[in-house]
Amino acid sequence: MDNTLMIGLSRQMALRQAMDVVANNIANANTAGFKVESLLIDNETAPTAQQDDGPTNLQFVEAWGMGRDFRQGELNVTGRPLDVGIEGQGFFAVTVNGAEQYTRDGRFRLDQTGQLTAHDGAPVLDAASRAPIMLNPSAQATTITDNGTVMQDGVAMGTIGVFEVANLAGLSKQGNGRYVQTDNSDGRNEPQAALSPVMHQGFVEASNVQPIIEMTDMMTIMRSYQSVSKFIEQAEDISRRAVERLGQV
Repeated sequence: MDNTLMIGLSRQMALRQAMDVVANNIANANTAGFKVESLLIDNETAPTAQQDDGPTNLQFVEAWGMGRDFRQGELNVTGRPLDVGIEGQGFFAVTVNGAEQYTRDGRFRLDQTGQLTAHDGAPVLDAASRAPIMLNPSAQATTITDNGTVMQDGVAMGTIGVFEVANLAGLSKQGNGRYVQTDNSDGRNEPQAALSPVMHQGFVEASNVQPIIEMTDMMTIMRSYQSVSKFIEQAEDISRRAVERLGQV
């Protein structure tokens, strides 16, 4: 295939991936704790076919990763006693099939056994023991202090853990607004309990997606895709005319 077409097609493939990312951001604009994502794109150098003149290398477009903006979203008031929002850095920890996952979504509830869980039933982990937090479903009053200590009728039942991740780039998305630490082969990147976390009872962190910016990015991607399509059509037309002229010689 002609080098011009290959370059154009590589750009189109990257733009389609970027469009999927932007569409996912917009779809999660109202998802608690969601962090906006962006496609990371770079140039990939490849040699051309052997020729006597012209460039010796071509620059193709390559999508090599996903960037995430972990800045805090707005804390919205819900008034629910088991909703918790983190102010500052860190993640709540839950356990799924025995593995720890990390999230900013603080929409908690009690299951039938009195265990504090995420909205989908995953147990929330204690800061010190990293074990599930057991509460009394029949307690008259439940209060969560700024450091995450859960008080029921004046008795401390446990402390909701906020864990800090040293290398945010090592987090891998798992769905449901959760991440796992993949860059921990030597144990040095194990998330650690925050020393002075700040939490707010009755609040939930909103997504940090800015819909207007995402819509602007979507329109920019669409225009870029159309431009590349026109570029490919023109290249094909030039090739077709060259073949026709050769046939007339």
